[in-house]
Order: sequence, then C-alpha cells, then structure tokens
Amino acid sequence: MKEEQTTREDASLPQNREKVIVRTGLVGIVTNLALVGCKTFVGLASHSIAVILDAVNNLSDALSSAVTIAGAKLGAKPPDKKHPLGYGRVEYLSAMIVAALVLYAGITALVESVKKIIHPQAAEYGVLSLLIMGAVIVVKVVLGLYVKKKGRAVDSGALSAAGSDALFDAVLSASVLVSALVFLLSGVSLEAWVGVLIAGFIIKAGLGMMIETLDDIIGHREDAETSRELKRIICEEPEVLGAFDLVLFHYGPGKRYGAVHIELPDRLSVDDADRITRRIQTDVYEKTGIILTGIGVYSRNTTDDEAARMRETVEQTVKAHEWALQTHGFYVDPEQKTMRFDVVISFDVDRKEALTTLYGEIGALYPEYSLSIVPDTDVTD
Repeated sequence: MKEEQTTREDASLPQNREKVIVRTGLVGIVTNLALVGCKTFVGLASHSIAVILDAVNNLSDALSSAVTIAGAKLGAKPPDKKHPLGYGRVEYLSAMIVAALVLYAGITALVESVKKIIHPQAAEYGVLSLLIMGAVIVVKVVLGLYVKKKGRAVDSGALSAAGSDALFDAVLSASVLVSALVFLLSGVSLEAWVGVLIAGFIIKAGLGMMIETLDDIIGHREDAETSRELKRIICEEPEVLGAFDLVLFHYGPGKRYGAVHIELPDRLSVDDADRITRRIQTDVYEKTGIILTGIGVYSRNTTDDEAARMRETVEQTVKAHEWALQTHGFYVDPEQKTMRFDVVISFDVDRKEALTTLYGEIGALYPEYSLSIVPDTDVTD
C-alpha cells in the first residue's frame, strides 16, 4: 500500500507526469496503428464496412494520442514573464482537438454506413478474420485498462478519456464480431447497421469529451468532497472559527489555486492573523497540492454579549428566506453603529431584489445602524 502511494505521488510531480503521459501516449499510438493494420486487412478481405470503420476509429485514437502528447509537452513548459502561471491550460485545448477528431471520425463513419445501407455489399468472413477480430478485442481491453490507470495516476483527463474510449472500442469491436457470426450462421447481414451503431457511439463520445473540456475551460463548480476537505484542514487551526467564500481555479491538470475567507476572533492582532494564514497555506498545500493565493479575514465579536445576540437575530431573519443559503462574516461596532455581514444567495432569485429585502428587514430591526450586506455567490458545495 505504501509503495502504491509513493508511486502515485511520484507520478504527480510535473517532470514525472509529463514522462508518464508521453510514454502512455506512445504505447497508444503504436498499439492503435497495429490495430488499424489488422482491421484494415480483415475489412478489405471480407468486404466489411463495419470492420473498416472500426479501423478508422482506431486511426483517430492514434491521432488523439499524438495530440495528447503534444499537449502534455506544451503544458509542461515552465512559467515565464508572459504566462506567469505556466502553460497547463494548453492541455484543455489538446483535449478539445481530440474531441473534434473523434467527432469527425464518427460523422464520417455514419455517412459511409448509410451509403452501405442504400447500396449493400455482402461480406465474406474467413476463420483467420474472425481470429484476428477476437485478438483485437483482447488488445483493446488491455490497452484501455492500462491507459485509464495511468490517466488516474497523473490526473490527465485526456488519458482517462482515451482509456475509456479504448474500452468502449472493445465493446464496438465485439459487436462487429457478433454481427459476423450472425451472418455466418444465418446469412443475415447486419454490417451497415452495426456501422451506424458504431458511428452513433463515436459521435456521442466525441460530443461528451467536447462538453467536458468546455466545462474545464469555462470553469465549473468544484466537487463537494474537495471543498469539505479544504475547509476541514483550514478549520483544524485552533483560532479559526469558520472558512467561507472558497474559490478554486485551475491552470491545467494538477495546477490548482484558490482563495478563501476565514473568521477569527476580534481579540487577535495582525501578527496573529499573519502566522495563522501562513500555517494554513502550508498545511493546505502539503495535504492537497492546492496553492491558496489569498486568505481574507473576517473579524467576529467575541467579547460583547449584545453583539452575539444581534448576530443570532440577524442570522434567523436572513435564513427565514429559502434563497439565503448562508450568512457569515458578521461584525457589529456598537460605538460606530455599523453592522456588516455576507449572505450567500441562491441562483434562483434576483440578487438585487434579495438585497433590497434584506436591507429593509435588518434596517427595520436596527434602524440606528449603518448596514453593509455583501452578496456572495454559491460557487462551492
């Protein structure tokens, strides 16, 4: 178990990560080109459109591996003056090119299959062809499991997608083999229809890869488990009373940055806050690999009982609305007669109307206070 963990950690290092992706990509290229040759031979010998389209699919997989390698090489370039956070996002572009190649292969396969339905041509399978097709299925399963494992180890979406695609190809190749056996046993030709089925699945896979990559480029909600783990690590610091406004953003696979607000007792000094935030940044990086580029501080009243009662009243008033998901950062200054806090507002309500409502309700409760209510966005679970 310890050796497996060490291997996974070593693979996550930038220099090792690039080597793993390149090596795995080369294995994919060589294997897929060999499969292209085998399937082309079988397809031409048996006049099978389904087998030929399966070969085209493998050719697109080989091209995808080449693009993945290029993306990993470019993404591993060190930061410079023009791109101070590195070139990691190039991998998203390479993944988009891979998706486009897969989509093109699927559309081409669909067109050719429809032509064969309109102008059918009987296939002629031999024992050698069937044996080669069976061997191809085994090779694709082994390749898919290998590539997917490496993709998880180095957090490469392109490799993981390629591994899943290879396993899916094995299923499609199996359907081609089944259609060949059906033809030999019953004389019923399902060639062109199986080709349409293969094309449909290839198109679906291409669109799925494209949508997933677009989500990475646009930016999406971080998974709840990661958010909870980060907040747990932050709140392990004894003086921290809460962690809020967590925002995470990616500059490529394995290059994650973030910012967060923490709530601290108002009795602490600036020196105390500085030492606490530095410890948090170190702990978070060592345990998750995420770099917190900024930690903001909320001050909480801890020596004024009246302020505590006001806090409770305000929280109850705000949470009476379903669209108010959370309140935090509450602080009241009785001498200056000021009150400030943040509210996480749901996407289901107009933010201006929500703020107007809160200013009206809280202002009615404490008319002598000047209010500052900051609307927050629900970006993490």
